[in-house]
Amino acid sequence: MKRLPAYLQLLRVLDAEGHEYVSGTVLAGTHNLEPVIVRKDLAVTGIAGTARRGFKVRDLIAAIEKFLGWDNQAKAVLVGVGNLGSAVLGYRGFDHFGLRITGAFDADPQKVGRWIRGRKVQPLRQLKSFVKRGNIHLGILTVPAEAAQAAADLLVQAGIRGIWNFTPVKLVLPEEVATQKEDLAEGLAVLSHRLQHLVR
Repeated sequence: MKRLPAYLQLLRVLDAEGHEYVSGTVLAGTHNLEPVIVRKDLAVTGIAGTARRGFKVRDLIAAIEKFLGWDNQAKAVLVGVGNLGSAVLGYRGFDHFGLRITGAFDADPQKVGRWIRGRKVQPLRQLKSFVKRGNIHLGILTVPAEAAQAAADLLVQAGIRGIWNFTPVKLVLPEEVATQKEDLAEGLAVLSHRLQHLVR
């Protein structure tokens, strides 16, 4: 799952350059993998390559996007329009991944009503009606740690079925709600540890 978006980025570049076919060996070499791993990865999409030609680039792009659910754009709401939330709102690359943030919410009265990164910040009391009206299933959580569980509970009560959690908090959620935690501190810790060994 984590490698498929990387393949997709390269395939889009190849398509833009006019390449019709790509081999598993090319994909493997670009990502420092064995070709057999690439073939197994791509097999989950249901697409098959042809001998001596490889995979048709556009067909492979479509197959990966369909497998990841990126062929149909998903709508999301974001809760917590601080520095991190504003940065997430401003990232334009989500369109390539089938994600569109349609609403931004915050508890801070000084932020409510302001336009930030092209979205008007709304009060939390309007979250439930906005989610139901827009048939939205994904929530992005970028609030401070102390507000994370309460904000997650609000998202669940509003009908959200998946939460992309950018807080350091391990959320307690119902089994039917999917979550993905992105901990910046964890990533920085791994990078710092590796860096220490490189500079010795």
